[in-house]
Amino acid sequence: MPKNSSGGSSVRIAAAYIRVSTDDQVEYSPESQLKVIRDYAKRNNFVIPGDYIFMDEGISGRKAEKRPAFMQMIGLAKSKPKPFDAIILWKFSRFARNREDSIVYKSMLRKQLGIEVLSVSESLGDDKMSILIEALIEAMDEYYSINLAEEVKRGMTEKARRGEPLSIPPFGYTMKNKQLEIVPEEAAVVRAAFEKFVGGKGMVGIAKELNALGVRTHRGSKIENRTVEYWLNNPVYIGKIRWTPTGSTSRNYSNPDSMIVDGTHEPLIGVELWDQAQEKLKAIKIQYRKYIKPRDSISHWLVGLIHCDECGGIVVNCAGNYYCNNKNKGTCPGNGSINAKKISQYVISALENFSNGATDGVSVAYKKTELPEKSDADMYAAMLYNAEQRLRRVREAYEAGIDTLEEYSTNKAKLTAEIESIKEQIKPAPSPNLEDRDAELRLKIADVLSIVKDPDKSNVEKNTAVRTVVSNIVKKRDEIAVNLFI
Repeated sequence: MPKNSSGGSSVRIAAAYIRVSTDDQVEYSPESQLKVIRDYAKRNNFVIPGDYIFMDEGISGRKAEKRPAFMQMIGLAKSKPKPFDAIILWKFSRFARNREDSIVYKSMLRKQLGIEVLSVSESLGDDKMSILIEALIEAMDEYYSINLAEEVKRGMTEKARRGEPLSIPPFGYTMKNKQLEIVPEEAAVVRAAFEKFVGGKGMVGIAKELNALGVRTHRGSKIENRTVEYWLNNPVYIGKIRWTPTGSTSRNYSNPDSMIVDGTHEPLIGVELWDQAQEKLKAIKIQYRKYIKPRDSISHWLVGLIHCDECGGIVVNCAGNYYCNNKNKGTCPGNGSINAKKISQYVISALENFSNGATDGVSVAYKKTELPEKSDADMYAAMLYNAEQRLRRVREAYEAGIDTLEEYSTNKAKLTAEIESIKEQIKPAPSPNLEDRDAELRLKIADVLSIVKDPDKSNVEKNTAVRTVVSNIVKKRDEIAVNLFI
């Protein structure tokens, strides 16, 4: 019996599967495919219920697991009793463009579930010649898919060589006439992120600051540390185009397969600032190597906090004694060693004295209260301008009768609060009350001391607690200085 025959006059249930990828032409639209499938079903005594029409739009047929409607159809086909007798396609290429997927799913449907896979355009039977022809069709479909991917890749590579944009515009740019164009408000944010990072602020801190200002990505998402990381590694901001012909880089920004060429768009930041950011990124990468797990234990609770006054190097714990690490390398004249127990007692004593009002051996460094830096000021000004423009558009929408009074009131209140928040950020903070800060610090030190003196606490827990109040400990020739900070 031919595969495209109903095998009798009784009406049978069928499912329709429709797939349109980005390279398909207008005549192969979902509507066109559904029409010919319905016509075929009517001629061959099939009924297609509305719930059994499965459609994947704008999706490649290379991998079945990436087609949600296809996988939903296969899952339903496994139900008992079987929900339909056949799956009808416009062409076999709609089912799959991967021979492995095609063979696996067709075999499962036909042999295990008793469900036919029928093509409207390719009429085949059950004979051995039809099996051969279907195999040839599958091979040709896979060849077409692979060849198309290579052609697209070749075209994109050539486009990249000409410096033309290949993807959606990154934050800071918009696309006009197939060309990247700077968005001033977003550009100010990106520049500020670069300057802050080079100035010493971490990616997490930058992300938090931008989120507090209401900055969102082009997709409306909050800024994450990896968003900032992507900006810092994106050469588009210095007028370049990056393209990796071999596929996804998985955030490997130094992929040797990537090509970086001069773009045709205006750069957003200068090369000097870019180079400074890259040097810092490189230093961070060396310091926090990707695959090294953080230590869950340390040899002493003051590890990493003690510095040598002679050379500024870290003083390390070795068999219960602290030595300048650079002295061990021969690059520091050194100032002797100190027993770990002795320096522990000194630090505890210094913290206790400060907590009781004495300041011997302890110095406090207060964070400076200053006006925003130039990069901050630019960013705040851009955010303020953006919010004020949105408020103006909300008012115009109400006056034009587009928004109701309730919608206008809600939007106005939200934007007014945002504007006030930005203005508050621009204001200089009040001068610190040193007495209040000292009192607050003493209370905090008391909590830290309770942890340090607890024999059940680990060295890691003690070290973490001490770092909340101690910026560093400097070992000098004849004394030790404990530097606190707020």
